[in-house]
Amino acid sequence: MAKTKLMSFEKALELFEPVIGLEVHVELNTKTKMFSSAPNVFGSEPNTNLTPVCLGLPGALPVVNDQAVRYSIRLGLALGCEIAEVSGFARKNYFYPDMAKNYQISQFDDPIAHDGSVEIELESGRVVHVPIERAHMEEDAGKLNHVGGSTGRIQGAEYSLVDYNRAGVPLVEIVTRPIFGGEADTPEIAAAYVATIREIVTALGISDARMERGNLRCDANVSLRPRGNEDAGMSVLGTRTETKNVNSLRSIERAVRFEIQRQAAILAEGGSITQETRHWHEDTGETSPGRPKSDADDYRYFPEPDLAPLTPSRELVEELRAGLPEHPTLRRRRLMSEWGFSPLEFRDVVNAGLVNEIETTVAAGVAPQAARKWWTGEIARIANERDAVPAELITPAQILSVVELVDAGTLNDKLARQVLQGVIDGEGTAAEIVEARGLAIVSDDGPLIEAIDAALAQQPDVLEKIRDGKVQAAGAVIGAVMKAMRGQADAARVRELVLERAAQ
Repeated sequence: MAKTKLMSFEKALELFEPVIGLEVHVELNTKTKMFSSAPNVFGSEPNTNLTPVCLGLPGALPVVNDQAVRYSIRLGLALGCEIAEVSGFARKNYFYPDMAKNYQISQFDDPIAHDGSVEIELESGRVVHVPIERAHMEEDAGKLNHVGGSTGRIQGAEYSLVDYNRAGVPLVEIVTRPIFGGEADTPEIAAAYVATIREIVTALGISDARMERGNLRCDANVSLRPRGNEDAGMSVLGTRTETKNVNSLRSIERAVRFEIQRQAAILAEGGSITQETRHWHEDTGETSPGRPKSDADDYRYFPEPDLAPLTPSRELVEELRAGLPEHPTLRRRRLMSEWGFSPLEFRDVVNAGLVNEIETTVAAGVAPQAARKWWTGEIARIANERDAVPAELITPAQILSVVELVDAGTLNDKLARQVLQGVIDGEGTAAEIVEARGLAIVSDDGPLIEAIDAALAQQPDVLEKIRDGKVQAAGAVIGAVMKAMRGQADAARVRELVLERAAQ
């Protein structure tokens, strides 16, 4: 792929105003699919979670999932939206191999929720209100698995296989209005907005929101307009591109920045932007052309004839409103203050999607910094290796049992990581693993002194260096002792003994 010509980000901002619009697709974690009784389960064998409705077979009729409607209303309320007294479904017609019916059941003129706003907070403390146009229900498409080639993408693949397990999974698509005034913060605004949506849906308990699994996906629309049109509002907008299915917060920020720089380079040379979808390439940090972007007319929407309109009662809406959780922005501020985290520390927790896990672990009795260290460190590493959900590997009570052994001086961090691994692998409780593996720190000074004498015999000049004021020379002895004791020594105590020996 030829290298794309880019303008520097700073120069692009001098010449153009970036305008973005974000479409976030949230898969709901209902037990069954949107319009059928097929199981809504991730990771099943291909083409096993199916009914005739999923495949659009003749005579198979859809039935609306009541739980999905309730989830959608709760999400709309959390986004500050109005809930429609009457909303309906439509057929969105297009042909693609992963759409067995050749149409998608979605909402068009009558979304379940509309006209809302979400407050987000940037790392600088800047607060941005993102306008929400609509949040509508629809069904997900299937998935194409591209075989051959080096990237797993359609480019270079020998053939593709269709897995319809995802077809019919309930989705809510949240569509913003154009976001103006982001300026240099525009890429961060995009990522912070998606992070806030993820926090909202996880707090509501309506989605697993794992971006790497596609539970939450973002399409980022980017356009530029020449300076001088800032007061024109939506009457003067540049041609937009839509980067599809970006699956991490960092990638969203990078993709928006890349598109600003790419489009600016084209416009500055007198070229024009093609309205199209684009693919994000994580390995190169670039976007590439997808297909020309269709407008609403191209989909030939018409009312879904097999489904009646939805008419949620005002009593139901108010009941669901009463059960909404604390707003993510307010919750972040409260937790960051209570935990004593720096903005950077808290941002790392948010980006890792571990706010809930740390909150429950702190509630179990673990110090906030210790909870952050273990969740964002060792537990996250193991989860990534196993493609697992961190919270499914270990409980807050189990983490507390490991931390208590560290606090008591029974374990150091290195040994605690081994014990944590054992707990996750189901070897027993933390105390049982320490006993079975013999992992406790050696607290008797006798063996430590023997190891120190052995190390000093190999490095006889260390004591003289310490006496001359080069205290850091003790590090060589400490390292040798820790190695000899297989990590089961208290490094601080070893240092004390070495300095005591030097003072004699």
